[in-house]
Amino acid sequence: MVYTVFRVVFFVVFTGLHAVLMAGLFLEWRRDRRSIKAARAAEHAGTEALVSVVVPFRNEERRMGALLAGLAEQDYPKKEFIFIDDRSGDGTGALLKAFAEKEPRVSVITLKENPGPNHKQFALEKGLEKAAGELILFTDGDCEFGPGWIRAMAGRMGDSRTGAAIGPVFKKPFREPFGEAPAPGRTNGGAGETGSRETGRVGFFSLYQCFDHAVRYMYLAASTGLGAAGGGFGNNLILKREVLDAIGGYAEVPVSPTEDAALVSRIRAVTNYRIRSICGTDAAVMTAPEYDWKAFLRQTLRWNNGGLFSPDPGTRCNFNFLMITISMGMLALPVVPLAPSLWPLPAAVLLSMSANTAATLILFGAFLPRAGLAYILQTIFTPMYFSFLTILGFLGFKPAWKAQRS
Repeated sequence: MVYTVFRVVFFVVFTGLHAVLMAGLFLEWRRDRRSIKAARAAEHAGTEALVSVVVPFRNEERRMGALLAGLAEQDYPKKEFIFIDDRSGDGTGALLKAFAEKEPRVSVITLKENPGPNHKQFALEKGLEKAAGELILFTDGDCEFGPGWIRAMAGRMGDSRTGAAIGPVFKKPFREPFGEAPAPGRTNGGAGETGSRETGRVGFFSLYQCFDHAVRYMYLAASTGLGAAGGGFGNNLILKREVLDAIGGYAEVPVSPTEDAALVSRIRAVTNYRIRSICGTDAAVMTAPEYDWKAFLRQTLRWNNGGLFSPDPGTRCNFNFLMITISMGMLALPVVPLAPSLWPLPAAVLLSMSANTAATLILFGAFLPRAGLAYILQTIFTPMYFSFLTILGFLGFKPAWKAQRS
């Protein structure tokens, strides 16, 4: 009797949770549509706030050219750029020097030492000490975006109740002999178009990275729509200066392997400001992929551990529940032939992941490669990979950032 109740309750609770998440995603999408309309109306007033774009980096010489080109094209009138060089040993400094000669209001902070324990978090703290903007916009050295990116992000902050907004981030597909996905807003069709699609075939690893990033953002937007934002994409995040002051400054953000999620949790915990997730592609950022499984595992393990061991109790509880139930369903899958009565566990996970995949493709398909039925395999592999990361996390495996423990 207890076993039967467990199987039924697991199926109902897990699928019910994802139905609620899909409702949250829809609510956040509607809110974002309204904020776009309000931003367009406010543009005519000419009251733009100064935006400080803060970029921490370490050894990004090979990837930072696209970022600087994108920043130079921004159509937002009131902006400043603050770069924090975290002990780079490459030629990034020369790129920034050339950029500063052409652009006004550029500051470069060079760190000779970084005591950590989260090196990126320490670098951001130093950058924020220099920022003068009413709005602070974060991104990373390997990111690309269209010329309207700053305007789109700043436009979401018009509501006085909104303290921070998280923008969508997508992975660039690997380059293929047939063609390469263009940067958003540059070469894919008509003027002003912000989406991009892969014109050639992509392999499983590249496709999975793109899909994984989009699904993670879908989960974030859905939970934000329900008022339970606990994560963040620190390479596309904007907040008001007054919010930073309200939390006691960036130094008050608890140390975490995922500093962006810790910042969002801190805002939610100690202020009454709302946190929004942007569902429009006008604010999208493309980030560089990892080129081998080892690097990708290190990156995703850091993200997963940030949720499992978040300093925020609510985030930690919600994330642990989600990851543990997904893991239970996937661990039961190979046992089903021997114990058929376990079928509700993997069925609940795979059914929910199918709904997640459909929602992700509907909202963000313009930034994902054309892969057709290959997304069916992604739907199965994703919960398996999430389970693997969760097991590694509970076994004590710790991630690294930029070849350093964080």
